[in-house]
Amino acid sequence: MLILRSAALFVLAALLEIGGAWLVWQGVRENRGWMWAAGGVLALGAYGFVATFQPDAHFGRVLAAYGGIFVAGSLLWGVVADGYRPDRWDITGALVCLAGMAVIMYAPRNG
Repeated sequence: MLILRSAALFVLAALLEIGGAWLVWQGVRENRGWMWAAGGVLALGAYGFVATFQPDAHFGRVLAAYGGIFVAGSLLWGVVADGYRPDRWDITGALVCLAGMAVIMYAPRNG
């Protein structure tokens, strides 16, 4: 159950961080206006709180593991929101990052 909760929090963090950054990008780079950018800033602020709900108490471990989710999530966001088509090396790299994330976060530990 803790792994499911942790995984859900990682997905929520990715939606807020990647979505927030995308909204800022749209507001500034795509000239959609300050409301888009402001929505992005709010989402990025909310992202900052999500990691605090992870069951693991170690900030460094949680953020290091989240890095793998961020990499894979960013590619997926690009596919869904921008029509980006990752090549085999993008996918391979994302899978390596996710494997690293799983080792960092969910490897059995003593103590």
